[in-house]
Amino acid sequence: MAERPVASSARETSAALVEEWRELLDRHAAVSCAMEKALQDEHAIGLSEFETLERVVDANCGKYRMSDLARDIHLSQSALSRAVARLERDGLVGRDMCIEDRRAVFVCLTDKGKQVYEQALPTHRAVLSRAWDS
Repeated sequence: MAERPVASSARETSAALVEEWRELLDRHAAVSCAMEKALQDEHAIGLSEFETLERVVDANCGKYRMSDLARDIHLSQSALSRAVARLERDGLVGRDMCIEDRRAVFVCLTDKGKQVYEQALPTHRAVLSRAWDS
């Protein structure tokens, strides 16, 4: 009989944890969708592209090794490659080979990329603030 309360307690803990997890997923989806819509509508840039630009800007050197970017951003390798390709197509970033390691590729911010990022940043932060507080 002593095992029954432990199993019940474990189920209750598990149910509470699952509920928290679902709330986190719901919040993430709501915030992400709101940011995606606002960034697309106001700046013609997607959330993945904005996040990629922001990481390059935050690196504070104008370039970011693609392998480091893949490790630091919450996108799959293929999603990141597609985002960088779109940014490159639009002239917001460029790709450069590393002189020391020809296997490495740097993502480099262009002047146009910096301008788009600076224009989109207030929108991103405003939507984040509104969506986070709701």
